[in-house]
Amino acid sequence: MDNVTGASDTSAGVEGLDLARLGEMLRERRGKLSLRQAAAEAGVSFSTFTRVEAGAQPDLTSFTLLCAWLGVSPGQFFTPVTERQVAPIDEAIAHLAADPRLAPDAASKIADVLRNMYDVLAKAPAQRQVVACHLRAASVLRPGVPHRLNSLLGEMHDKLAARVAGGEL
Repeated sequence: MDNVTGASDTSAGVEGLDLARLGEMLRERRGKLSLRQAAAEAGVSFSTFTRVEAGAQPDLTSFTLLCAWLGVSPGQFFTPVTERQVAPIDEAIAHLAADPRLAPDAASKIADVLRNMYDVLAKAPAQRQVVACHLRAASVLRPGVPHRLNSLLGEMHDKLAARVAGGEL
């Protein structure tokens, strides 16, 4: 069970599988078929079909077979990735503090360095306008000219962007 996670596993950055919806769709699709008939049609065991219909998490192969039997994409059962509840720096520091190879004071010192670096480097990107050029007449120029102009304008753009980034413009 590598990539299929249960709905209860909604920790930060982990997609959850909507098992309730999967079970509901299996019951609807099965209709008046017996569990054994539906399982045979889907290509899974009776016990697997019964468990999944009741809300249990299937293995990846069974999940794929059941989605094929339902005629739906497996992706529709995945819930969106949850918002990160812990800042990346706090998560990194928590890992350091939990590392048994580090003494608490060593972990604390490394955490201080990390936090200082993070505070300095993790700023919002500068909102400077990048100089860009657009050649509207390119479609009416002789063959080869737009390509040569493109490289020339690209060089100009890069140099101007560097000057803007350097605060010269």
